[in-house]
Amino acid sequence: MKRENHTLTTEFVLQGFSSFHEHQLTLFVMFLAPYILTLAGNIIIVIIIRIDHHLHTPMYFFLSMLSTSETIYTLVILPRMLSSLVGMSQSISLAGCATQMFFFVTFGITNCFLLTVMGYDRYVAICSPLRYTVIMNRRVCIQLVWAACSIGLIVAMTQVTSVFRLPFCATKVAHFFCDIRPVMKLSCVDTTVNEILTLIISVLVLVVPMGLVFISYVLIISTILKITSTEGRKKAFATCASHLTVVIVHYGCASIAYLKPKSENTKDQDQLISVTYTVITPLLNPVVYTLRNKEVKDALLRAIGRKPF
Repeated sequence: MKRENHTLTTEFVLQGFSSFHEHQLTLFVMFLAPYILTLAGNIIIVIIIRIDHHLHTPMYFFLSMLSTSETIYTLVILPRMLSSLVGMSQSISLAGCATQMFFFVTFGITNCFLLTVMGYDRYVAICSPLRYTVIMNRRVCIQLVWAACSIGLIVAMTQVTSVFRLPFCATKVAHFFCDIRPVMKLSCVDTTVNEILTLIISVLVLVVPMGLVFISYVLIISTILKITSTEGRKKAFATCASHLTVVIVHYGCASIAYLKPKSENTKDQDQLISVTYTVITPLLNPVVYTLRNKEVKDALLRAIGRKPF
């Protein structure tokens, strides 16, 4: 009978924010605004880095890759979520669900490792400034980005394959997109092995990069504290401030979502955490790098024909 139910399950229904039925329009406006700002901000960052030769450095090459990755990451989830809030179909085919999960995992993990690569770049720039251009040459930069993308693709293929090999008896996904745990809950069989696999992967793709970034910043701070001039220390800290802000929020939200014990939170709490890393965190990148970063602000002023301050 279970096998029969599995063969009949051809689509899922994303329940989304059904418990907030009276506030759907309010939620639509609340999510649409940051989504538009995120798209616009990331596109502006990519274009500015492309056209302004002052930003043709490894740091900004990695930032443009992160902005591109985060743009695709939000495109995978938010348009469907927004359409469901204005009453459009909430159903999604099995293939559509698997595709959404694949791209969500791919670019989510790529973002994690790109942030790690950016931490390594800052470490080399501050701890080995004389060898920076030799170590961080174009070939190395492309290889590091390719490595981040490859890890994302491999993990996504592993996760999606393991989840969609399960037989499904239920069709209602208690989420606004096809995330791993909510989809696994629809299975007819015990998913302990899948839960363990998801936890192991979460630890590897979150704790390992966090550890590497932490080590990078311990070495960076110890080097900065050795700088004798106050102005030199301030400048060195300023080059790291934007990246460190994004790292703390990004890894913090992802860790709460994927490293917490199973079923510790309610459905609404889980969705609130998910909103943070699918809506708020992607917005943080363009906001931090345009409002807090002097070089990007100067490039924007040059692009509109005004002199930097």
